[in-house]
Amino acid sequence: QVRLEESGGGLVQAGGSLSLSCAAYGSDFSRYAIAWHRQVPGKKRESVALISNIGTVTYGSFVKGRFTASRDNAKAMVYLQMNDLKPEDTATYYCNWPAFSTWGPGTEVIVSS
Repeated sequence: QVRLEESGGGLVQAGGSLSLSCAAYGSDFSRYAIAWHRQVPGKKRESVALISNIGTVTYGSFVKGRFTASRDNAKAMVYLQMNDLKPEDTATYYCNWPAFSTWGPGTEVIVSS
């Protein structure tokens, strides 16, 4: 059974940085793409980054160079480095394993103005 677990969320001031991590369990991690999504209550979940099995990243249009997604296949980990955070980045951030339709429980990011 595959499982994802995010960590690293918290409260940060606008302009600050946070680093999120996602641990993957239960399958041959290196074979599959992994994604980061985010959701604000009452709004549709949106894609932040899709990381291919070899590390190629496709970002959501709102990222505009502020976030960097990466993965470590040896550790079965995915990362999201977020810089120049804005209040509109406040959301719950989720790790997603599309091949298994699996989501982590999410980690909350709050950016104060």
